[in-house]
Amino acid sequence: MQINLERLQQNLHDLNEIGYNPEDRGFYRIGFSDADMQGRQWLMERARSLELDTYMDGAGNVFFGTGARDQPMILMGSHIDTVPAGGYFDGSLGAMAALEVIETMREHYPQLDTPIWGVATAEEEGRFGGMLGAQAMSGKLTPDWLQEAHDADGVYLKDAMAAQGLDVMKALEAAIPPERLKAFVELHIEQGPVLFQKDLQIGVVEGISGVFKWIVHLKGKADHAGTAPMDMRSDAFMGLADFAHEIERIIAENGTDKSRITVGKVELKPGHPHTVPGEAIFTIVGRDMDNDIMTDLANACRRALSAIARKHRLMFEYEQVSWLAPKPCSSRLVDLIEQQTQHRGYSYLRMPSGAGHDTQFMSEVTDAGLIFIPSINGVSHAPDEWSHWRDVEAGANILLDTVQAISKA
Repeated sequence: MQINLERLQQNLHDLNEIGYNPEDRGFYRIGFSDADMQGRQWLMERARSLELDTYMDGAGNVFFGTGARDQPMILMGSHIDTVPAGGYFDGSLGAMAALEVIETMREHYPQLDTPIWGVATAEEEGRFGGMLGAQAMSGKLTPDWLQEAHDADGVYLKDAMAAQGLDVMKALEAAIPPERLKAFVELHIEQGPVLFQKDLQIGVVEGISGVFKWIVHLKGKADHAGTAPMDMRSDAFMGLADFAHEIERIIAENGTDKSRITVGKVELKPGHPHTVPGEAIFTIVGRDMDNDIMTDLANACRRALSAIARKHRLMFEYEQVSWLAPKPCSSRLVDLIEQQTQHRGYSYLRMPSGAGHDTQFMSEVTDAGLIFIPSINGVSHAPDEWSHWRDVEAGANILLDTVQAISKA
C-alpha cells in the first residue's frame, strides 16, 4: 500500500489556510484561540465528509476514525495548534497523516478488524504550561492545575476554554482507559538538523529526552563602570560568562553525546551601559535520555556555579522550575518502525527526541512510537519551516506500514 500524497497535501493546505498570516507567512492557531477552534471544527467536518466517526472530548482533542470506541484501538496523531508565527508541518503533519492512513486502509480493507483512530491533540505547544490534550488522554491532569494554569499574559486556561464554550473540568473526563489502547503512533518533523545534515529520510525515535529547568540568580554589587577597579568588582555578568564557558566541560565529564545544556534567557540588573551588573538572572535547561545522567549534569552545574560565585564574590541561588524524566518509546514499536523502514529501503537513524511530544505522555499508558522526518536546515517554530514532500510521503508510508503491522499482531 501507498498513501495518496496529493490527498495529504490537499488536507494540509486546507487546514493551514486557517490562521495563516500573509504578512510574515506564519501560522497562528494558538491553543484555544478562535483560529485553533476553527481548525478543530474544520477537521471534524472533513472527517464527517469522509463518513468517519468524529467527536471532540472535554479537553478539546478531536478524534476521527472507524471501529468501536470500546474496543482496543490503534491511535495515531499529533497536535494542530501552533506557536505564534509557527510553521507549516509542526504537529499538523501528524494529524493529517493519520487521516490519510485511515483513508488508505479503508480503501484496501473496507471492513477493518481493529479500530483505527486519529487524534488532533489540544494545546500541545504549551501556552498554559503543559501538553493539555495528551495529559488529558493519559490521565495526568489534576483539578488544581486546571484551575491555576495560565499563560504568559495572565490569561487562565479555564477562561480561554470557557470563551470557546468548553468547561475546563471536563478535561478530567478525557482519560482513555489503557485497556482501550492497542498502541499510539505519532509522525512529526524532527525540528532539528540531524536528519537533514546526514541526508536521511526517517528518524526512528527511541525516546524523548528528560528536561530540567532552573532559574538562577547570581547576586553581586552594582557599581559605576568607570570608577570600580576591575579587581574590586562583584560583577554578576562575569559569573554568568564563566559558567557559559564551563558548559562544554560539564557535558564532557558528566554527560553523553545526547546531553544538552542551554542558557536561554538572561536578564542583567540594573541593566545600564555604565553600570557593573549587580545581578544576573538566567535560565538553565538541561536534557538527556538518562535520568541519572541528568542528575549528574544538574549536580555539576551546581558545583560549577558555587565555585564561580566564590571567585567573583557573588551569592548563588537557584530555583528548579521543573524536572521531566526521560520517556522511552516502546521497544517493540521502535523495532517495528525500524523493520518497516528497512523494508521500504528508506535511509534512517535511531535517535532521541530532544523536544517534547504527545508521545511522551501516551507512553505511560500504552505502547507508543514516534517517527521523524527531516526539517530543512533544522528549522521549526518559524515561517520558513519546511520539509521535502518526498520525505513527507516516506514518513506517512512508514506510519501506514506500522499501523498495518500492529493491526495484524
